Amino acid sequence: MMKTMKWVALPVAVSLMLLSACGSNNEGEKSSSAPSAQPANAGPKPELKALMRLGPNFSKDPIAAMLEEKTGYKVNYEALPVDKPEDKLNLLIASSEPYDVVSTGGDSSSKAIYADYAKKGALVDLTPLIEKYGKNIKASLSKETLEMAKVDGKIYAIPTRTLESVGTSLMIRKDWLDKLGLKVPTSPDELLAVLKAFKEKDPGGNGAKNIPMSIKGDVPMVDNIVGAFGMVNDWNDVNGKLIPRAMNPAFKEYLIYMSDLYKQGLLDQEFAINKDATVKEKFTNGKAGVIVLHWADIPQIDDALKKNFPQATYAYIPALTGQNGQAGLAQSSGFDRLTFIPKASKHPEDAIKWIDAKLEPDTFKNMAIGVEGTHHSVKDGNYYPILPIFNDERGSASNYLSGIDENKYPIYWQARVRKDDRLYKGWEYLNKLQKPDVFKQNPLGLAPYFPNYSKENAQLSQMVNDYAVKIIVGGEQLTGFDAFTEKFKKAGGQSSYDEINTWYATARK
Repeated sequence: MMKTMKWVALPVAVSLMLLSACGSNNEGEKSSSAPSAQPANAGPKPELKALMRLGPNFSKDPIAAMLEEKTGYKVNYEALPVDKPEDKLNLLIASSEPYDVVSTGGDSSSKAIYADYAKKGALVDLTPLIEKYGKNIKASLSKETLEMAKVDGKIYAIPTRTLESVGTSLMIRKDWLDKLGLKVPTSPDELLAVLKAFKEKDPGGNGAKNIPMSIKGDVPMVDNIVGAFGMVNDWNDVNGKLIPRAMNPAFKEYLIYMSDLYKQGLLDQEFAINKDATVKEKFTNGKAGVIVLHWADIPQIDDALKKNFPQATYAYIPALTGQNGQAGLAQSSGFDRLTFIPKASKHPEDAIKWIDAKLEPDTFKNMAIGVEGTHHSVKDGNYYPILPIFNDERGSASNYLSGIDENKYPIYWQARVRKDDRLYKGWEYLNKLQKPDVFKQNPLGLAPYFPNYSKENAQLSQMVNDYAVKIIVGGEQLTGFDAFTEKFKKAGGQSSYDEINTWYATARK
């Protein structure tokens, strides 16, 4: 389970390249949209080229070897980068790199990009391929799931349904709090006071290099803090309407709060250029007191932190409550990822056969949690990992998902979240020990395809992020906030608002 990925605008030049590339592949589109009559077992199976959302050292991973044995397909895996994966993906799609399978995020922004690819003719229509070669796909995924993946009535991706859970929140150095006699903050005001104490009283002993809180430049909307301002998701229900952050009056209040942190030196002065690894390094080397962290990353962070500071302790900050009593943690809904076959694929039929073979019940279970008695045990219907072999041989299973058995994976997943006690405690705190009313599902998680939103969301999201960063660092003044909102509306925000709320008026009944 990985942090939700954010997409940015497709650069104009790249967009033109994509359109050009798609236009030059019209013949390919005709030939690959419908499966050939070639027998499934004719000739040797080709080697496939897969671009995964994230990944381990695939060449040495036991899961890759197991899947090769079970499916009969040798796969050459590559992984997208953690930071701004969309930039690389846009270039690869635009240049018609011959990947057979591509797996990306599944959040609403990623769905919009996927739909945009489909509309531009960059993806293979999987509808006839699933019908002919997708027995396990049809048995594993619900009709509702496949329906939600459709663009103009056609399926262009195998969607992986997410397991509803909170992934990220603010992680704080608990030993720093203890050293100063402070409690874990419960509101933005208390957080500000704690960060101020971290700076002025320097519990980490960093002096001028002290960083009370560090974030990434491409994610200026900080999980947990945005919840205290009533803007947990990109779009939030405000009096029965779904409002994007740029059109939400609370956005201005959030920017005032964050820019104040920056001016006081409580927010990393280099945050605009920080990457994911940079933020984690600043936390584990003792420079930063607070960061945003996904619970799945806790073991990695704990190992690195304890190596440098054996006595260090840390804790998640609970859902902060704002002045208006609002609080929220983003709870995933909809898709965890989308797996599609680019039009440039040399083996679209074999790609869908490989995906289908991975969903064969025994192979899928083996991939997810291994073999009973070897990798996991079952007690009273609950699944438990056998350590350390589960971690060694099935620890990276989530990287290989392209669709799940929607009935059984939520049960199998029990073993996955129990594979490390530190990980389980982080998940448990965010998902079991918070008040249920702070969980806010993305209202667009299960929404249908929206033409305007899909077309404009990437560049609109980038516009909002760029504006937020400029305001926070003082490069632009909030006196221009209303002008920015109008610019957002004219750039496609208003048309997206109109079509989404037309749907929402019906969906919420």
